Amino acid sequence: MTVLGILAELEDAGSFSRRHIGPSEAEVATMLRAIGADSLDAMAARTVPAAISTAAGGTDTLAALPPPVDEATAMAELAGLAARNAAVKSLIGMGYHGTHVPPVILRNVLENPGWYTAYTPYQAEIAQGRLEALLNFQTVVCDLTGLPVANASLLDEGTAAAEAVALAHAATKGRSRVVVAAADLHPQTLAVLRTRAEPLGWEIHAVAPNDLAEAVAERSPFAVVLSYPGSTGEVRGTLREDILAAQAVGALSIVAADPLALVLLTPPGEMGADIVVGSTQRFGVPMGWGGPHAAFIAVRDAHKRLIPGRLVGVSVDAAGRPAMRLALQTREQHIRREKATSNICTAQVLLAVMAGMYAVWHGAEGLQRIAQRVHLQARLLADCARQAGFRLRFSCYFDTLAIEAGPAADKLMAAALSRGFNLRRVDAGCVGIALDETVTRQDLVALSAALCEAAGTQPVGLGLLEDPRPLVAPMQRGSAILGAAVFNSHRSEHAMLRYLKSLEDRDVALNRSMIPLGSCTMKLNATAEMAAVTLPGFSNAHPFAPIDQVPGYLALVRRLESWLCAVTGFAAVSLQPNAGSQGEYAGLLAIRAYHRARGEAGRDVCLIPSSAHGTNPASAVMAGMRVVVVRCDADGNVDLDDLRAKAEAHAASLAALMVTYPSTHGVFEEGIREICDTVHRHGGQVYMDGANMNAQVGLTSPASIGADVCHLNLHKTFCIPHGGGGPGVGPIGVAAHLAPHLPNHPLLAEAGPDTGFGPVSAAPFGSASILPIPYAYIRMMGPAGLRRATQVAVLAANYVARRLEGHYPVLYRGRQGMVAHECILDCRGFQASAGIAVEDIAKRLQDYGFHAPTMSWPVAGTLMVEPTESEPLPELDRFVEAMIAIREEIRAVEDGRADRADNPLKHAPHTAEEVTGDEWAHAYSRRQAAFPLPWVAANKYWPPVKRVDNVYGDRNLACTCAPLEDYARETRMAAE
Repeated sequence: MTVLGILAELEDAGSFSRRHIGPSEAEVATMLRAIGADSLDAMAARTVPAAISTAAGGTDTLAALPPPVDEATAMAELAGLAARNAAVKSLIGMGYHGTHVPPVILRNVLENPGWYTAYTPYQAEIAQGRLEALLNFQTVVCDLTGLPVANASLLDEGTAAAEAVALAHAATKGRSRVVVAAADLHPQTLAVLRTRAEPLGWEIHAVAPNDLAEAVAERSPFAVVLSYPGSTGEVRGTLREDILAAQAVGALSIVAADPLALVLLTPPGEMGADIVVGSTQRFGVPMGWGGPHAAFIAVRDAHKRLIPGRLVGVSVDAAGRPAMRLALQTREQHIRREKATSNICTAQVLLAVMAGMYAVWHGAEGLQRIAQRVHLQARLLADCARQAGFRLRFSCYFDTLAIEAGPAADKLMAAALSRGFNLRRVDAGCVGIALDETVTRQDLVALSAALCEAAGTQPVGLGLLEDPRPLVAPMQRGSAILGAAVFNSHRSEHAMLRYLKSLEDRDVALNRSMIPLGSCTMKLNATAEMAAVTLPGFSNAHPFAPIDQVPGYLALVRRLESWLCAVTGFAAVSLQPNAGSQGEYAGLLAIRAYHRARGEAGRDVCLIPSSAHGTNPASAVMAGMRVVVVRCDADGNVDLDDLRAKAEAHAASLAALMVTYPSTHGVFEEGIREICDTVHRHGGQVYMDGANMNAQVGLTSPASIGADVCHLNLHKTFCIPHGGGGPGVGPIGVAAHLAPHLPNHPLLAEAGPDTGFGPVSAAPFGSASILPIPYAYIRMMGPAGLRRATQVAVLAANYVARRLEGHYPVLYRGRQGMVAHECILDCRGFQASAGIAVEDIAKRLQDYGFHAPTMSWPVAGTLMVEPTESEPLPELDRFVEAMIAIREEIRAVEDGRADRADNPLKHAPHTAEEVTGDEWAHAYSRRQAAFPLPWVAANKYWPPVKRVDNVYGDRNLACTCAPLEDYARETRMAAE
């Protein structure tokens, strides 16, 4: 063999897949023997119906993917793409600004797997760190907006405004279908509002700010949406009057506000606003070509039960001590389904944590210093513009100048660009300049020179302002912000570092143990995949920068789109939706647009199986469809007879079927082709929920089963980390006939087809800065690695099911006795036999160091387990051993060897304080409570609180930091 041949053999391009896939070859063989299969291919043949299987003759959808590369090559490739993006400082504004990420937050939150690999805090006892961080975020929002209740983040500012309008419609009980919006909202926010309004029949009237009060009186809307400051910079002194005008006609007032401006400006809540929305991007989160960023929504107390998304509140644990958990209607779409007011599922938790910690790091004084500096920079530059002979469009502003440049506008844009700055072209004769905390004295000198060059005047110097007066007095903030102790305690880096570490240690994330959540695919988020996210070429790009400045980003997007087309078998993909729920919505809007383009606007019925994820019916209603529920049979499959009957009954109006595949019950349904054919025969389209794509990739595809559109959860199958409940990306893939109806964006032609229905996200490519993660995953895995990952995921689920089936009944299997990538353990019988609820099992798992599987969904009283391909066999075995040990603890109750009320499950979880305390009143031992199996002690995780009382917290809602401190004091006093 030649030296080159030897080198080829020694190259290890497939090494990443062996590290991503947890079980070794020997462990895979052991697992295969346990389930009675000879090989992974043989196992897959028993699991995936032959009619849709790639191995059984179907199209190999992965053939178009490039071969795998190693980690170093993938990282270098991404670095090269990032380097292709121009290093131009964007002062465009429009809701996106340069910001400094405090290094202590960058390293210890954004780049820390203890934060980015955690799951949504549904198991509150082992998520107290994240919950406290989100409580900080909510407190910042409440303080700045002047409103008492804020949620734990939304997807982006456009989405937040749309959710606020929906809240207003619900609060006013649909008395009007008209929305009056200020024309100086960010254009992307207005565009998202129009997209959301159209299928619901709402009218959006954009009105010049000076005409708002008159328009409100004339049109009697249910919502009035205002901007503060306006998109082009104006801080209007008539905001209070506009809010009063809304109140006069019974409308809710919604204010889209800049949080940094609110540090200095009178908060909208103090002026009577009902709802305030915005983005916290400039609180230490890079622009990232549009996201992800944590949006916010704050409301008056009267509307707290209508607020969408997640709300962190304070309650007590079983020992009476303060403890946090998600409050009120935080999963309302699962409970209310087609009656839900929102389909929001994914938040932006990781980014909300960063923004909240930015406020913790700087405190009130630091934020005021930043805001004052930015405002004074704007005033200096405004003075330079006047000296150069230009006029300002607005005399009252915070950080953004609208310069009336007239015929010199082109020259000003060019002069600024030649000095390394992107400015905003507001209109033919007006140029916008948005200052931010990254602007230096040297930048101001360069911008001043650009102004003078464009004007044809001699350069003017800085420092011309000798009277640094504040904003106009009536608009100047008088109320204090960030008075809670947490914002005044961590000024040194040691103090901040230790605070972040203390919160991290209170949580369970993937860097500690397996998180076996069904439907959520908590798999490895590899370091090599994450590394490119913080490259300046990706993180510093403005979403509305000239497209020729971001060729690296555009190349990444186009490659990733083509790879996802290969994975799904579809013709086109849109990466714009920045959550799975938003992908659902976008997919249904594409179907709606397709029917309307064919003259069949009357098709508005969406068939949805009774087992579907709760966002499915909520999304359908938001897309203007009527939901008709299809029954499931005793095996958890779609009831084909009921489907046929309902498809025929609604044939004239059938728009779509929403189906999850493999099914929500974790089975590859044999009748999936017939399901799709039935819908198509009656004129409908098939929407496939991609939540379970981790069982499809390489074995089958959405196109193979007959779907027309599907969304992909890149934060599940394609390795973007959950981040404690976001960020997510939910792109949609579509067949060729739906490609003309993908979302587009009014500010960037490259974002979608001209015939698209409009944007669903504020930014053209949604959460673009985290797209390098799935890019790296696909690039390093290659076709064979992706297929093997799917096979091992299915193997792991069947291995767990086989090992536990003698201890817990396993609900739902395929025709050959196999589950897909997840299995459902039936715990319903334990309530009668031992008084043990499924929640008791979930809490007891915390004592073993595990996060519980998905609890009571899709079947009440069950646990849905998804082990993923990334967990090695020893970790799977530890989980199995824990579940078997818990079953023995239940058996002890059943046999009378343990008390029905005083047993380890009923009192789980057990804290270190309890176990080491002077008193121990339980019939079981401290060792059984804390160290139920020998290996637990080797890496013991101590839940920081006992079981949280959710009902108490909802009845006594506290959702900001200051009440938490008061609450702790009151609790201690009551105990004494």
